[in-house]
Amino acid sequence: MKRFLFSAIALASVSGWLAAQTAPDAAELTKMLKDFLAGASRNDLAAHERFWADDLIYTGSAGRRVGKADILRDVRQEGPSKPGDEQTVYTAEDIRIQQYGETAIVAFRLVGTTDKAGKKEVKNYLNSGTFLKRKGKWQVVNWQATVLPSSTPTPTPSPTP
Repeated sequence: MKRFLFSAIALASVSGWLAAQTAPDAAELTKMLKDFLAGASRNDLAAHERFWADDLIYTGSAGRRVGKADILRDVRQEGPSKPGDEQTVYTAEDIRIQQYGETAIVAFRLVGTTDKAGKKEVKNYLNSGTFLKRKGKWQVVNWQATVLPSSTPTPTPSPTP
């Protein structure tokens, strides 16, 4: 009986420790995410350099897996946005943050809004990232993006003759 009680107490202690703690750095991580998305909307190379860790593993919504060097190369090739260019503005909604000491999981709905010839096109993605705090600085070491299908209109019933 003592062994069972001890095991139950030990298990409860460990599971409580493993559970997500209140995210004390939630405000900092949220600001970091929003600042990054603003920079990514302008194709700002410095924003990408700050946000992604050198050992990043990024799996995009099309199934392509890349690292930080790949992302920076693509951003350099595309260059910063110019006036008159078609531009997508990225924002984050439904942000959820779980922090485990120096590790945090940030999940959110990414909304990409593009103005195409006066018509707005909106794409939604579910994104999640693993952030590590190293030497006092948060950076993303893993990222996953999943495209959400466009909602299809509900069919209107045909009028009865």
